[in-house]
Amino acid sequence: MNLGRIARLLLLSADELVVGVFLLLILPSLGIKVPLAVTVPLLAFLIIKDLLVAPYVLKGGLERRPLTGPEALMGLEVVVVEDLAPEGIVRVGNELWRGVCINGKAKRGEKVRVVGFRGNLLLLERQES
Repeated sequence: MNLGRIARLLLLSADELVVGVFLLLILPSLGIKVPLAVTVPLLAFLIIKDLLVAPYVLKGGLERRPLTGPEALMGLEVVVVEDLAPEGIVRVGNELWRGVCINGKAKRGEKVRVVGFRGNLLLLERQES
């Protein structure tokens, strides 16, 4: 684990540490007894919350921009609808996109991979057999 992830994990678990110290050390030293029936479920809830959130936070989900438009199509395998000779139409999910085959021609029904884009024109590559 790199230093950034360790720091994020510590920050993510800071609330458990603070609540635990407060409920188990500070309040009892002031004469206020908090029952374990309250302390344990509260700490368990905070730990479960962190277990659910940690994968998103540690994988950089907060910094990553959502992919939309042609960027989201990079690497997808799509089906040729209109022969790519070298330009034609491909089906991406339920959408039709204009594309150009950068390594030859592709016939209708063939699968090609999205390797880039130029404006709204997809750059496609034939799959080598």
